[in-house]
Amino acid sequence: MGRLFGLLVDNKWKILFVTLLFALGGIVYVLLATPIYQGDALVQVEKTGGPGNSQEEAAALLGKEGPSSAAQMEILQSRLILGRAVYQVNLDTVVKPVTPPVLGDALIRYAIPRPAFAQGRPEIWANEEIRVESLSVGPEAIGQPLTFEVLDEGRYRLLNEEGQPLGTGIVGEMLQIQSPWIELEVGDIQAPPGAQFIVMKRSRQAAIGSLKSRFTVAQKGTDTGVLELTLTGPDPAEINTTLDAITEVYLAQNIARQAAEAEQSLAFLEKQMPKVRDQLKEAEDRLNLYRSEQDSVNLTLETQNMLTGMVDVEARLNELQMQESELSRRYTPNHPVYAALLEKKAQLQREQANLEQRTANLPETQQQILRMTRDVEVTQQIYVQLLNRMQELNIAKAGTVGNVRIIDSAVVGGGPIAPKAMTIVLLFTVLGAMLATGAVIIRGLLNRGIENPEQLEELGLPVYATIPLSEDQLKLFKRIKHRHDKTGKPVNSGLLAKLNPTDTAVEALRGLRTSMHFAMLDAANNCLMITGPSPEIGKSFVSSNLAVVCAQAGQRVLLIDADMRKGTIHHAFNDRSEAGLSEVLSGRLDLQHAIRASELEGLYYMSRGIVPPNPSELLMQQSFTELLHQVSAQYDLVIIDTPPTLAVTDAAIVGKQVGTSLLVARFEMNPPREVRIALRRLQNAGVEVKGCILNAMERKAAASYGYGDYSYSYK
Repeated sequence: MGRLFGLLVDNKWKILFVTLLFALGGIVYVLLATPIYQGDALVQVEKTGGPGNSQEEAAALLGKEGPSSAAQMEILQSRLILGRAVYQVNLDTVVKPVTPPVLGDALIRYAIPRPAFAQGRPEIWANEEIRVESLSVGPEAIGQPLTFEVLDEGRYRLLNEEGQPLGTGIVGEMLQIQSPWIELEVGDIQAPPGAQFIVMKRSRQAAIGSLKSRFTVAQKGTDTGVLELTLTGPDPAEINTTLDAITEVYLAQNIARQAAEAEQSLAFLEKQMPKVRDQLKEAEDRLNLYRSEQDSVNLTLETQNMLTGMVDVEARLNELQMQESELSRRYTPNHPVYAALLEKKAQLQREQANLEQRTANLPETQQQILRMTRDVEVTQQIYVQLLNRMQELNIAKAGTVGNVRIIDSAVVGGGPIAPKAMTIVLLFTVLGAMLATGAVIIRGLLNRGIENPEQLEELGLPVYATIPLSEDQLKLFKRIKHRHDKTGKPVNSGLLAKLNPTDTAVEALRGLRTSMHFAMLDAANNCLMITGPSPEIGKSFVSSNLAVVCAQAGQRVLLIDADMRKGTIHHAFNDRSEAGLSEVLSGRLDLQHAIRASELEGLYYMSRGIVPPNPSELLMQQSFTELLHQVSAQYDLVIIDTPPTLAVTDAAIVGKQVGTSLLVARFEMNPPREVRIALRRLQNAGVEVKGCILNAMERKAAASYGYGDYSYSYK
């Protein structure tokens, strides 16, 4: 945990930068994203309908009142309602401006007028629009976007998806195109020539689906019958218009539904009226004829009472019969409402049968008069009932108001509901902080380079010096790119110990000079090899500046660049690489001409020479051994800079012929395992490594150990 916390502290500015970058991205997103608005309206569904509604009668028998709110919510979201609203508001005709790829409609929303450089461009800026009065297309062009390009003097051109012109029109006139069939009328154009819009005729299903995806219905409270209609979208005016259209269509269909109930019942009664009228006339004629034949036979008191009961039962049966006719169009006989009516009907039929049985005891004449009189009065009552019912239905039809009323018309909120600026910026900021923190931690866990001298000492290597990272040394580096290199590499273009002798890194090298004096007392010769596990860890910096501080102490020092592949020692002396070690070993140049004197007294150097095809083989020749014997006798100290140990075998060859070998490891770059492998390779070649130098040390909070798998190429 301590190392992780240290990693975060060391990289706090990187984390802060990435976090601010994400926060800025969130702000840009909020500014460019199209705002979404929301409008709402309230409607109330009353629990009963208008007078004379047969549904009310059926609901009363069931103990319920009116249709449920859930049913009304489904009706509101049905294709019946939304489809009529789509056509009423013309939502199947789409007109969109052509906008820049990233900015979108931000130019329009922020009222940015068209600048001079954008004249003739197709993108739409502020206060530029067209008004399409009507658009009709054939089936093959439904859903196909068409490009509307503004021309001069109120003219425009219509192009297909491939950019091919279909026709040219004028504002106020109908443009007709035969293939594909298109009729377009534009009422107004407020845009300069070159501006473009996308016009499209959507299918009814697509328009309804788009509207339904933005439309929701919810009940306010519990069993209140008050429904809240909500519509979202980018255009507040369109939301308001569409939501009002939905409520109006819903109210109209509800009224039409209530009126349809009365119309259906009235049509049924109008069919029955002629039949009942004829039955009444026939019954009266039969009664009058029988009276005349029997010389006006009158009914006794008992017969009169029976007649009254039979007429009453018959009237009630006829009334139930009419109700059954209406219910049969809605319910099956198993429905509770229908079953209750049938039970009442059966009871009256039993009463009727009982009265019929009692009439059998009357004289024949009384029975005939009773039956005929009953037929007249019952038919007359039915006729009167039908007339009354028709009058009631006509009144109900004329006064139908439905069981729905609009409480609140559509209103769009003052501000957008999305995107939520603060929430999005906060989420972007948190995401940036999390990603930056995660990247730092993962990078720190994967890159477990050496971070303190104790890690090297645990490998059995005494640390002769810890050299801090020098800001002045970083300024001396310059990047050089050779012809065959893909990228340039940094090289040391000066000697820090000469240019800034008081630098902390130079002071550390002076401490190394003192340590080396005692370490080399029992060495086989005065030759010192500086090597390291991998490239670009500062071997040449340590070698060249150590040579300077030793020369400053009064020693005659020779610095040899034994990296004949990519040696850069000559850059530190602002010299060339030719006429160096490779030419001496190959016999093309004698030793005295290869050694060069520097501007500092007592310091001499030998460059790497021309890059040979076989550097390792040259170092294995007797000529290299003889060279070391000669320079060892002529100089107090010979420092040899070699290639990386894990890249090539040159260091192992040189190390067997020198008296002292030191290994350089770079802070946070060379893991302990890599140093261990390099040390093992040198030991396997018979090279004894005296100690290690920790280079480019930085003051950091993170300190831990780690291992990794590494491989280097050195060509």
